[in-house]
Amino acid sequence: MSRSEDLYERAQRVVPGGVHSPVRAFRGLDSGPIFVESAAGARITDVDGNSYVDFCMAFGPLILGHAHPEVRAAVATALDRGWSYGAAESVSLELAELITNRVDFVDSIRFVNSGTEAVMSALRLARAATGRDKIVKFAGCYHGHTDAMLIKAGSGLAGLAVPDSAGVPQGVAADTLVAPLDDETKLTELFDHHGREIAAVIIEPVPANHGLLPQRTTFVQHVANLCRENHALLIFDEVITGFRLAFGGYAQLAGMHPDLVTWGKVIGGGFPVGAIGGRRELMEQFAPDGPVYQAGTLSANPIAMTAGLTTLQLLTDGEVFDRLESLGRYLDESLRGAPGLRLQRCGSLFWLSRDTTDAPATIRSTAAIPSNVGNGFRRIFSAALRNGVYLPPSPFEVGFLSTAHSRDDIDQLAGSLDRL
Repeated sequence: MSRSEDLYERAQRVVPGGVHSPVRAFRGLDSGPIFVESAAGARITDVDGNSYVDFCMAFGPLILGHAHPEVRAAVATALDRGWSYGAAESVSLELAELITNRVDFVDSIRFVNSGTEAVMSALRLARAATGRDKIVKFAGCYHGHTDAMLIKAGSGLAGLAVPDSAGVPQGVAADTLVAPLDDETKLTELFDHHGREIAAVIIEPVPANHGLLPQRTTFVQHVANLCRENHALLIFDEVITGFRLAFGGYAQLAGMHPDLVTWGKVIGGGFPVGAIGGRRELMEQFAPDGPVYQAGTLSANPIAMTAGLTTLQLLTDGEVFDRLESLGRYLDESLRGAPGLRLQRCGSLFWLSRDTTDAPATIRSTAAIPSNVGNGFRRIFSAALRNGVYLPPSPFEVGFLSTAHSRDDIDQLAGSLDRL
């Protein structure tokens, strides 16, 4: 028995499913989970001494790779000053100023501890600001595990073949309206029926938890127009895409200004950080200035703020995004023509599936591709793992490139898939 197998057996005795987040359990794959012992650059090493090129990158936050030297040095220095104050400190101010000075639709920002917490707080703020209760989300978009958003959610549940979570009250579900992606007509009909009740629409403009489903800019603009016409707020969930597609995320590339944005992952440099940003008149409704309560003992933790600040400072000149796009184009070239394999990419996000049909934009499309579940992805994942490449362990999760990756790493991935 390997050490990973032994640890997993022990973990199942004391942890639900043996893991602290469902996708880590490797359900539906050929082996149990690997237990990671260390990571550096583009590689992780498991407790059995096996080294893998990592294209999961902690599910996205590590845009500079594991244990980037400058981030590590900054964090080490911060540790010497203490690691939790529960009081105001200056590093979060520097990070807030950096972001608000460079993202033109954000006047004010509140740091929290996760993307889920950011979404939960943004929805509460939207309801308070509008005096309305209903929220519109889209089938196939994942916004964390807060009750109101676990209605036809994304990867974690899709991977478990569970469409909704147990324990979500019917009253909560009733205030969440679900629309299909990529369908202006259906969304317009929904607003025709409920427009005066809708507090906000929340959307991943590049859904990345049910496969990678980039949306047409004209569709996202239609969402924005309907919000404006009906006095509802537009919330971009850029937990994955923020500071990864560009410094200002999808919103910057599309030239759009959502009312609120939720961030996570890259904003913390690999540490637990989330954030809500938006216009000053909205954000001032958060306590202590306004009536919307939001608080957190570890919010703006100085170590996490240091990691986030150092990471984002390294993104400001745009060179990182140019380098990642160059790597992405090389990935396109390396996998082009691979039999029975489809690559869908948006910047440094990519998704592999055993299929050759047109790129999907909705979960109806992915549901129609039986090879995206079961044997198809299992073969991709197992072939990669056998050849020293670690992909996200779910057919619905996307992979990530980082500046630590090289063309040789991509060649290793391509070579492992040649033998499918």
